[in-house]
Amino acid sequence: MAQLAPIVTLAATGASIYAQTQEASRQKKNARIQQANVQLQQDAQQQILAAQAAQDTAERQAALDRGIASARARLAAGGVNPNEGSAAALTQGLRSTAAAAQGTDDAVYSARLMAGRKSLLDHDSSMLTWARAGQGLGRVATSLLD
Repeated sequence: MAQLAPIVTLAATGASIYAQTQEASRQKKNARIQQANVQLQQDAQQQILAAQAAQDTAERQAALDRGIASARARLAAGGVNPNEGSAAALTQGLRSTAAAAQGTDDAVYSARLMAGRKSLLDHDSSMLTWARAGQGLGRVATSLLD
């Protein structure tokens, strides 16, 4: 009977290691599925942010064009050449203000994109199951030596 104890221990440890590797396989598969889902969500979020940024840019450009056209029309109606002097400075000021606002929006867009990204340091705990399996083998070796 004493000779069967190491064999039973070895068989139980083998079954435990098999179960741990199967569990590790399931966890790895689930981690891949979750990672794919997260990637899809991030892609969708990036597309939404890009569409919002493009829409904001188009709206800002349209407002700038309307503002410049309105200012030029008023100046021309007043007998001032809209391409010279203070009229040119006014249109340049409108353009620089719009460019600064666009720069701010671009920075906010970049920050929002970066905030949604997942860290490369996330772990999938695949080494944990192999460490547990190694501990199981260590227990088998210890029981066989005793």
